Amino acid sequence: MLVRLRPFSLAVMCAAPVSLLAFVLLLSARQAPGQDAPQPPQNPPPQGGQIPRQEENKPTSAEPVAPERWNLLYQATSIGQYHGTFRSPYAGPFSLQNYTERDVSLTTTLFLGLRLEKNTILYFDPEIAGGRGFSGVNGLANSSNGELPRVASATPKPYVARLYVSHDFGFGAETESFDSEENQLAGHRPMNRYTITAGRFTLTDFFDNNRYSHDPRTQFMGWAVMYNGAWDYPADVRGYTWGWMQEFHTRHWSFRYASAAMPRVANGLRFDRRLFRHRGDVFEGEYRYQVRKHAGTIRFLNYENHAHAGHYAAALQEAERSGGVPDVTSTRRNGTLKYGFGLNVEQEIANQIGLFARLGWNDGKTESFAFTAIDRLATGGISSTGQRWRRRFDTVGAELTASGISGVHTLYLASGGHDFLLGDGRLQYGPEYIAEAYYSARLFPGFFVSFDLQHVSNPAYNQDRGPVWIPSLRLHLELGKNTFGGHNQQ
Repeated sequence: MLVRLRPFSLAVMCAAPVSLLAFVLLLSARQAPGQDAPQPPQNPPPQGGQIPRQEENKPTSAEPVAPERWNLLYQATSIGQYHGTFRSPYAGPFSLQNYTERDVSLTTTLFLGLRLEKNTILYFDPEIAGGRGFSGVNGLANSSNGELPRVASATPKPYVARLYVSHDFGFGAETESFDSEENQLAGHRPMNRYTITAGRFTLTDFFDNNRYSHDPRTQFMGWAVMYNGAWDYPADVRGYTWGWMQEFHTRHWSFRYASAAMPRVANGLRFDRRLFRHRGDVFEGEYRYQVRKHAGTIRFLNYENHAHAGHYAAALQEAERSGGVPDVTSTRRNGTLKYGFGLNVEQEIANQIGLFARLGWNDGKTESFAFTAIDRLATGGISSTGQRWRRRFDTVGAELTASGISGVHTLYLASGGHDFLLGDGRLQYGPEYIAEAYYSARLFPGFFVSFDLQHVSNPAYNQDRGPVWIPSLRLHLELGKNTFGGHNQQ
């Protein structure tokens, strides 16, 4: 299905992000004193897969939920995007191209969960993804469509997205209840538990979750706002990997560790099997709390990747000796370390209105290898359901993301070097700023339409190029036994 979008007028595009944010704040301010009812505790996150949409984030049940033996759900998402011409005095092979582009993506996924025994569950998600990104998914560090894998193929192809087993070891008699979701069986789990998960998945299933910004199928679409852009998380070109994850969970605290396979080459499809030498290790601590009965969460992440990767400084030194253009791929060495940190905060400030923020940093010396070319990140925004205007399944949000790179990374790109998705041939450095706003409307149970607008300043960190406006239309369908009942009909 090809979605063609016509350019909006400049006045409408300039006003849209500010108007959406002002609209949310105005509705919050007009609420009468005493109208806020105490918000029940936030539903626990899924056992894997996408975090539930904000408007479907239901409280835990007073009574234990009847355990499901299995569930089967389905989703399909299509995103159509457009950008017009913009200021571009020069361009390189990895630039966002200065001509009109109308592109579309499509993903369809089956989510199968099967309880093997009381605390052991198998998940299997076959998926088909296809579509075409702007300029071959090049030219933006914070790419505009989180549904697109980092491949330029327009032909939909089937593959296994997830195939993993998860087992809980419980401590004590206290339990918490879960509803039926994608990669989550209804039932109850021990409140205090140690969980081991192994198989094929994406690390973002378990790390860097955020209630308000984590799912490009229903929330913000930018790469660096759906996840922490400075986290070069281990994955193949489609965003998945093989590995294992361990978690210790209590009522207010969770601690996680995962070790996963790295691709053989940057943005590659095949994995490096030398796991004792090349792998990605991720650690995260999470604290859940309430402020005046409004839920909040703080997460701190640390990652260390070991891969057959290169260094920007070494590439610059080679180019100086040879008189050529620096090429980081020529400096690759086994066991190269890349490390970084991330902070993730979410806080409900009123009934069904929340703020979120992420900060990210990595060493900036080592080749961008698995996710995207961001060394420094700051992002923040606001999100609200439509409950205040009697559209409780709708969601509106606005955010601003600032991305940056290190000094040596800047010099590398300015000297004509390129990463696997950036490279204008030269560079007048400036942080890449992207403002994004969206409105998601449920037209009928299981079917959502979203309108999204992004404004990009300094694409690929280059002040000589841009700005760029990117309007988008997103269609999202989800089906399962709860589509016309259960939690969607509270």
